[in-house]
Amino acid sequence: MQLSNEDNLRMNVLLAQDLYAIRINEATMVVYALTEQGEAKVQLNPTSNDDQYLRWVREMIASKVTGSPAGYPIFIKRWTRMGHTNNNVEQMLLLGEPEAIVAMVHSPALTHQLAKRAWWAHPTEEVGRRLLHYPDVVAGDLGKELAEYLLEFLPFEEHPSNVVITIKLCLQGKLITSAQKEKLWRTAQRKNPYFVGFCFSKNDLPAKQSEHPCLNRIASASQALRKKGNIYANTLCELLTESGQNWLYTVQKALAKPVDQEVVIALFIALSEQVDITFAETRGVREIERAAERVEQYCDKENTECPKDLVRLLSVLEARDIALLKSILMLGQLGEDTLIPIFAGNDSVGSVMRRRLKPVTVPLLALISDLMA
Repeated sequence: MQLSNEDNLRMNVLLAQDLYAIRINEATMVVYALTEQGEAKVQLNPTSNDDQYLRWVREMIASKVTGSPAGYPIFIKRWTRMGHTNNNVEQMLLLGEPEAIVAMVHSPALTHQLAKRAWWAHPTEEVGRRLLHYPDVVAGDLGKELAEYLLEFLPFEEHPSNVVITIKLCLQGKLITSAQKEKLWRTAQRKNPYFVGFCFSKNDLPAKQSEHPCLNRIASASQALRKKGNIYANTLCELLTESGQNWLYTVQKALAKPVDQEVVIALFIALSEQVDITFAETRGVREIERAAERVEQYCDKENTECPKDLVRLLSVLEARDIALLKSILMLGQLGEDTLIPIFAGNDSVGSVMRRRLKPVTVPLLALISDLMA
């Protein structure tokens, strides 16, 4: 390692302090450090080509922080991004290595304070999206800052799946304003992945649907069951409310013209999350015909294998409301595994993909139409 005498001295002085995080601007060759007093920086004066010199700088940092010049093992990045690393998260903030930050934000040990330092060290869309998976971050002051950043760059996002994830994350809590939500909704009219992002939430969707005319009758008949936590009664009534009808309308719009397989998979994940009725297939049935058969079996009064909570609901519903319950039971069995027979062995997109999807999307749209006022 052959740092210039000036850089060697200034880096030693910097690293002797209590530091929270380090980042390196490779374009300007400046090392920044976050301290209790604020930002500190060292302007590097390379004695060789920039890449080699930055390696020496990182080796020096790693030696001071971890006792080893090896630094962060970038080759295990895929594994650490899954949250399986045992690295000390505070040390990872001090290595000046962007990949260490990306791995660190997947750690289950992440706190709101550590998240703020990680964001300072490596403020990118990838890090921002990951940080919004943590409830503490969403509830803290960093959450709104991250949402603002992600929304600013959303129009330039090239990957539809990232658009879906970004909108899903930004709709949490009170991260964005009503005006921002309305703007996203207007954009969704011409960009399908936006609608899919909205499908992950039933709260305050900008759609303007009214509650189902059958809601009051069904809610009154099932009131005692809902108080006891009957999942079938609660789900049925929820989807008949104004917010439920808005959500069904949003799913309807999202199904109109999906753009690629990842977006469709995300939509079906949203279906399974938002209509969370317990079935053996937690990721959805593979054959929609099997789902239809099960619904008929469950709603058959002669069937002794019907879940007890469903039997109780069937006993209080009027005959004219059973069709609505059947549609709910169908929706509750759909999920990402429902797409396996369609997507297995092909990578179709656009209109070709939409034609392949018709055996699933046509009956699904019919279910939604049946459930809407």
